[in-house]
Amino acid sequence: MSLLPLPEWALSPGLTAYDIALADMEARAAAIHADDAGERIWLLEHPPLYTAGTSADPAELLDPRFPVYDAGRGGRYTYHGPGQRVGYVQLDLTRRGRDVRAYVSALEGWVIDALALLGVEARRAEGRIGIWTDAPDGREAKIGAIGVRVKRWVTMHGFSLNVAPDLAHFGGIVPCGIAEFPVTSLAALGHLASFAEVDAALARALPAFLDKLSPKD
Repeated sequence: MSLLPLPEWALSPGLTAYDIALADMEARAAAIHADDAGERIWLLEHPPLYTAGTSADPAELLDPRFPVYDAGRGGRYTYHGPGQRVGYVQLDLTRRGRDVRAYVSALEGWVIDALALLGVEARRAEGRIGIWTDAPDGREAKIGAIGVRVKRWVTMHGFSLNVAPDLAHFGGIVPCGIAEFPVTSLAALGHLASFAEVDAALARALPAFLDKLSPKD
């Protein structure tokens, strides 16, 4: 078990503007680095928007029907909007192990474990970052995205999990640069989970996630 203090568990109601969230994350990362603030896990929803990661290909922005933001995280284009749980995870990897790959793997595992508690079998896919499951038609589909940035060994951004968003909104981009697989959601899979139930599952799965990032002797 980790002897580090638990991160702050923050929940923002309503829709949080992306530029406000980005500025808040930057400020919190600086404060964590300076040891002026503790780690934080921040759960929220955004209004409809697209974000461009550092590897975004302009050709994959098919229809900019919503505002497009430069996220500064790794990865390509992604969508955020109502009905999607976004988790911004701000941990100090100086204390938890300076291994970004291990962190990303643990982050994926956390969301997969939470989905299992909600009755959804999800998994990683070789060569494709994110959270994958089987759609009702049998095709493999993406239910959650991972995008991270590490600044002075403090993590920023995190994951998005499709609870009940308008899946048509993903049509304005090639999500994460992967055109050959569809996007799905808990609602599309027939799991009508509330945000409170999703958050509770994430909270239950949190200790195992943090244990994977425990300081090594």
